[in-house]
Amino acid sequence: MPSPRALNSDKLYASCPPSTFRFKTTQSLKEPPAVLGQERAVEAIRFGIDIGRKGYNLFAMGPSGFAKHRIVRRFLDERAAKDKAVAKELCDWVYVFNFEENNKPQALSLPFGTAREFREDVEQLVTDLVAAIPAAFESDEYRAQRNEIEQKISEEEQSPLEDLGERIKSKSVALVRTPSGLAVVPTNKDGEIIDPEAFGKLSERRQNTIANTIKTVQAELQEIIQQAPRFRRQLQKQVRDLNQAITRGVVDGLFADLRKKYARQEEVIVYLNAIADDIVDNASVFQHPQPPQEGAQGVVASQLAIGPPPEAAPHILARYRVNVLIHRKESKGRPVVYEDNPTFENLVGSIEHIAEMGALLTDFTLIKAGALHRANGGYLIIDAMELLRHPSAYDGLKRALTTEHIHTEPLGKRLSLLSTITIEPEPIPLDVKVVLLGDRRVYYLLRHYDPEFDELFKVSADFEETVPRDRKNVNLFAQTLGSICRSEKLLPFNASGVGRMVEHASREAEDAQKLSVRILSVTDIAQEADFLARKANKRAIGPDHVQAALDAEVRRNSRAPERMREAVLRDTLLIDTDGERVGQINALAVYQLGGHAFGSVSRVTVRTRQGSGKVIDIEREVNLGGPLHTKGVLILSSYLASTYLPDHSLSLSASIVFEQHYSRIDGDSASSTELYALLSALADAPIRQSLAVTGSVNQFGEVQAIGGVNEKVEGFFDLCAARGLNGEQGVLIPESNVKHLMLKEEIRDAVDAGQFHLYPVRHIDEGIEILTGIPGGKRLKSGAFTANSINARVEARLEELRSASKDEDKNGKRKKKGNGNANS
Repeated sequence: MPSPRALNSDKLYASCPPSTFRFKTTQSLKEPPAVLGQERAVEAIRFGIDIGRKGYNLFAMGPSGFAKHRIVRRFLDERAAKDKAVAKELCDWVYVFNFEENNKPQALSLPFGTAREFREDVEQLVTDLVAAIPAAFESDEYRAQRNEIEQKISEEEQSPLEDLGERIKSKSVALVRTPSGLAVVPTNKDGEIIDPEAFGKLSERRQNTIANTIKTVQAELQEIIQQAPRFRRQLQKQVRDLNQAITRGVVDGLFADLRKKYARQEEVIVYLNAIADDIVDNASVFQHPQPPQEGAQGVVASQLAIGPPPEAAPHILARYRVNVLIHRKESKGRPVVYEDNPTFENLVGSIEHIAEMGALLTDFTLIKAGALHRANGGYLIIDAMELLRHPSAYDGLKRALTTEHIHTEPLGKRLSLLSTITIEPEPIPLDVKVVLLGDRRVYYLLRHYDPEFDELFKVSADFEETVPRDRKNVNLFAQTLGSICRSEKLLPFNASGVGRMVEHASREAEDAQKLSVRILSVTDIAQEADFLARKANKRAIGPDHVQAALDAEVRRNSRAPERMREAVLRDTLLIDTDGERVGQINALAVYQLGGHAFGSVSRVTVRTRQGSGKVIDIEREVNLGGPLHTKGVLILSSYLASTYLPDHSLSLSASIVFEQHYSRIDGDSASSTELYALLSALADAPIRQSLAVTGSVNQFGEVQAIGGVNEKVEGFFDLCAARGLNGEQGVLIPESNVKHLMLKEEIRDAVDAGQFHLYPVRHIDEGIEILTGIPGGKRLKSGAFTANSINARVEARLEELRSASKDEDKNGKRKKKGNGNANS
């Protein structure tokens, strides 16, 4: 017969009747005034957002499924929207060519939303220059000035030759132009050139005189000819100065409007002046321009010397492009950016390369923005685990937060893997609040292993998994459910449907007195129940739809528990659910496969014999027992030694094993089960196999709470129901687990019908009495246990083993002594 201490069905489930609520459907409920159960986390988030000090970035921690991202994003969006006035002060950013250090592109900040307009202004300016400068060089004024310069230089160059020619006329020589250049030749009195035959008929003296004169004039002519390069350089300089003056006039005229437009932007004015000076320095390029080509031209092409040939025009024009890195479109507040793929390049930006003639080249137009650029002045949300998965991404983020600048560089260069030509963009000042999302394990590992982590993430927002199931939170849960229905466009819940969702939230929390705030799970169930309600042409979601959705989820994940139960029903796994056995008991465990947990039954057996007082954990001996399981076995060994024959050493050897269990076992929730089996073996008291047990035990024999109590009870019930309930079956659970019970309806009905029983247990003595039907017994003042009790039988058996061991020792000593005398 079942013990009177068995629980009634009202203790097995905490229902939430429709009368709890004052609404018909959640459609009439307002938006929840607060986030369900996350007051502490919300307070931390608000603090982290509001404080404007360096290093006060946030780490939002908690298990997945609790809508950390949604909650954080909600508060960031609210705060960002309030800062519209501040947002207008945020800058656009562009990269431009650095005319002083070509491989270090210059970063320019521009007023909110003006970056693209600035790029268009510069492009139009260059287009106008390409048209206006050649036109200026084709003007009559320019041609006249150039002709004047050329004529003047030509006159200066010819003047020494003309003077020389006049001076040598009286010396019977003259200057003539030949295909090979100027030459000095002899002449007669009339100034006519003497041919070699006539020259040979002259007197020797006359020939010598003319030859000496020719030699002297040739030396003087050589000196004059050597001055020609100077005149050419002078001509080139004056023409270049003229070209630059003409170009300067055109440039100043076209730049005037831009300088006026951006007069308040000092850096922009400096940049525009640099463009103007570069165009003037390269004026010759624009005399015969070619249309600019699309695409970047590379660092090598951008580093051309002053005065390149006309065909280099496209390369020169590439310098004047503007690379818009960040352009603010509308003033919706500070930017809130979520980076779902936080690689190094996606965070700090990237520098792309193009292949040109077998080489990889790049320039400032190939610099791309990263998440830090887009979030600059606002907020950046990153998943911590995703961040840590990518090489150097975490280090890149830390460097940016520490230096308060964004350093864009190729990852290959950072890892010393890049050998191609690259550039070093000027760092951009950074003002951002970073929020990392992750579980507690990641947070505490970072705190432990990274000494800089605490300096950068000074605020932690710790999300709760459960909240008390009181009236306030139940109503807030209903409002949250209504909000989910509106945001996901679901049918509203009626009061009964909300009550069933509350009950399920308690089951998820593994506590009848609490509610799980795992919003994603609530949303999933709501969506599935909505599907079933619409399929049934209902206008609201009721408890039947919720239950059907829950049943469908269990069905989808029931393959593994069904196969294990089938193995028991076919006697492949040996589990008894009726009869009695000494040293054998049913233990309960929980398996977690993916997001689904289910209970299972295992047989635990114990064998005892005379020995040295050691309890052998076979699972540990074969390395299948985890440290917590081993701890449980050691605790029950301690309980045994301190409870029985406390003044003597135990002469016991016992072995404990989970039969037909071939995977690793951990946890101490079976320690009370193992102790019951051990006591049964020592007392030779059979245990009812219709019962299963869970619960850990301490050194004083007190049974302690365990996890997964609902799944464990349901696992044994399903097996018993499959074999047929006989009214004797049930489960022993720690009394401290009663408040956690949220058992399914079939078990509650079976308990009401007297077909299944749950026994709350506080101490091992209570449990062994239920299992064997024999009182546990107490130690009397005489020092002995209550007669015919389990404890008395156990101690008597241990005394037996001790006496037998003592006799063996005596016999052994006598034999040794006799042998000694014989030898003597």
